Amino acid sequence: MSQNPPDFRPDLAPKARLEQNAPRAQPDGTGRPGQPTIGMVSLGCPKALVDSERILTRLRAEGYGISPDYAGADAVIVNTCGFLDSAKAESLEAIGEALDENGKVIVTGCLGAEPEYITGAHPKVLAVTGPHQYEQVLDAVHAAVPPDPDPFVDLLPARSVSLTPRHFSYLKISEGCNHKCKFCIIPDMRGRLQSRPAHAVVREAEKLVEAGVKELLVISQDTSAYGVDIKHAEDRGHRAHITDLARDLGSLGAWTRLHYVYPYPHVRELIPLMAEGLVLPYLDIPFQHAHTDTLRRMARPAAAERTLDRIAEWRDICPEITLRSTFIVGYPGETEAEFQTLLDWMDEAQLDRVGCFQYENVDGARSNALPDHVAPEVKQERWDRFMEKAQSISQAKLAAKVGMRMDVIVDEVDAEAATCRTKADAPEIDGNLFIDEGFEHLTPGDIVTVEVDEAGDYDLWGTRV
Repeated sequence: MSQNPPDFRPDLAPKARLEQNAPRAQPDGTGRPGQPTIGMVSLGCPKALVDSERILTRLRAEGYGISPDYAGADAVIVNTCGFLDSAKAESLEAIGEALDENGKVIVTGCLGAEPEYITGAHPKVLAVTGPHQYEQVLDAVHAAVPPDPDPFVDLLPARSVSLTPRHFSYLKISEGCNHKCKFCIIPDMRGRLQSRPAHAVVREAEKLVEAGVKELLVISQDTSAYGVDIKHAEDRGHRAHITDLARDLGSLGAWTRLHYVYPYPHVRELIPLMAEGLVLPYLDIPFQHAHTDTLRRMARPAAAERTLDRIAEWRDICPEITLRSTFIVGYPGETEAEFQTLLDWMDEAQLDRVGCFQYENVDGARSNALPDHVAPEVKQERWDRFMEKAQSISQAKLAAKVGMRMDVIVDEVDAEAATCRTKADAPEIDGNLFIDEGFEHLTPGDIVTVEVDEAGDYDLWGTRV
């Protein structure tokens, strides 16, 4: 039973290790004799995790086994993150570890958009490919470890490999982004918005639910812009618009959770679906800051006051809605007055779940050239104050839930408790609800009703009803 710390970093996924990323559809034992095997280390955000799943699914269909450790792998793929300099350093460390432990390493992912950066640090890697370059990754694997399929066992339609627990799955609906935020290089790495056809997304979701998935986590770089690039095309009865897609996904019977939703005016159309219970009353919105001048320097929509009006409107339509967001403190030029505006805005907005990180320069980001960079000690001091504010809001909001009954989904059961999540909590980035009595017969994926009897800063404890 692990409680959540106050220093959430929702911009980065938890540090991944190869042995922790074995797929849930793991072959038994060592596979058939002579079967080539590949290991995978997946770093970064859930969008990168989906790329890893697709690569492993393709490899399995070609007859490769998936190894949960370095020693059992004929080669290792490292799917990297390049969002921040700290993430790049973590990616280089993971590549170095894979080289030390295995020796045959193929690199892909966001940091792969800078091959010289990788080969300069690790010249012995076998190949470097960029994000979502599936065919190039497969070519590199074929060159390093030739396929040796058994036509009687392999080359059959493969069940999708998943790196998440059986009961939830990420559902990526688009690639890329059309925004030009000065602190971000994701459009340079992953390109402009490319939406998947709605019927393909719905079909994938249907297959996941048929396989037992209880929660669909909708992800992209800009979820509310879904379908803009294909003019909201309709095909096979499904329209490529986020409101229509949310309605289609909500009809499948699983929990549907929306991530990375920019606060465009049409987001209002999603809120009645939440009030109806069709999709979870949860919005993950990257506000980043609240001061108009800071937002302008970020090249972000600079309408914090209107955002407060929208939040109030959303809560009027769906009072139980949970709002989560991430913020940057110490952005170049941020004054004490601008930072205080952010704290005051937080008092007004009363967001339920909040993460924050200190601004970092990133190679290629336009914000690097801005004047008046904030001193590291000032960034740390502002981060501390921001998180203290966020923690006090979270504590009060959770305390108000004591005595309430709610449905929770079970993520893990150990000797101490069942670790669960409410509808207000996304995996790994939000809080947990713990059932520490009468939990012995629960299993991951169960959805049960609890009464909340204790609250902490970020987590809840409850009794099964």
